[in-house]
Amino acid sequence: MSEKPGEKLIASNPIARGDYFLEEFIEAGISLTGTEVKSIRASAPNLRDAFVEITSKKKDGGKTGALEAWLVNVHIGPYSHGNIWNHEARRRRKLLLHSHQIRQLYGALTQEGKTIVPTRMYYSKGRVKIEIALGKGKKKGDKRADLKEKSQKREIDQAMKRGR
Repeated sequence: MSEKPGEKLIASNPIARGDYFLEEFIEAGISLTGTEVKSIRASAPNLRDAFVEITSKKKDGGKTGALEAWLVNVHIGPYSHGNIWNHEARRRRKLLLHSHQIRQLYGALTQEGKTIVPTRMYYSKGRVKIEIALGKGKKKGDKRADLKEKSQKREIDQAMKRGR
């Protein structure tokens, strides 16, 4: 959740906290092309409408095999000095997770009806990482309650400041 030493924030997803009750946070690597890394260093990507999709990799006989996690709908703009091999802005990107983590996330998706959303993208030891979270969707009343609580906290803080 908070930045650790050696981490530099690239982009965050403030909409995720407003639309979901976020429970479990997992750090994942991303499979990127060279122009995507250069573009990320030059400008910030957009995580606003992004989500994680888990699919099964097909084996030779058409049977389902191992599960794969994909980051979908993240906008990383084209690299300004790229050539004809520049990347697509909203392509699917493979997430680098352990197989037991993917199975755990898949179970939460199918059995508990949760969603996996990216919360922030950052550098960790020079590598691009993404923090994903399991989330359960908020209803309209929940969002209103959160806004009310936030405004009450702000009013209390202002009153405390004036009282000093």
